[in-house]
Amino acid sequence: MIHTLFPIIIEISKFILFLAMVLVCIRIVRGPHAGDRVVALDMLCMLGVSVTALAAMSTHAIAFIDVALGVALIGFLATVAFASFIEHGASHHDE
Repeated sequence: MIHTLFPIIIEISKFILFLAMVLVCIRIVRGPHAGDRVVALDMLCMLGVSVTALAAMSTHAIAFIDVALGVALIGFLATVAFASFIEHGASHHDE
């Protein structure tokens, strides 16, 4: 029973992740502030990690886990860099 249910669960997960990515992209475009866009970009990166993990589960390829870790690390560093840019950009703008 598990073997027949697994492909259905994978397809449902793909649909949910796709819907979440569309909503996050809307937030990136319509975000009223730069902070909202940075949080949405971080969420999009984590959804990418989820898609990579889903690909690893469906193909049984362990290499996707390394890719997911790399994407998560780059996403974290990008979020920290954007947050620093927003913080320093705002402090230089006030002076």
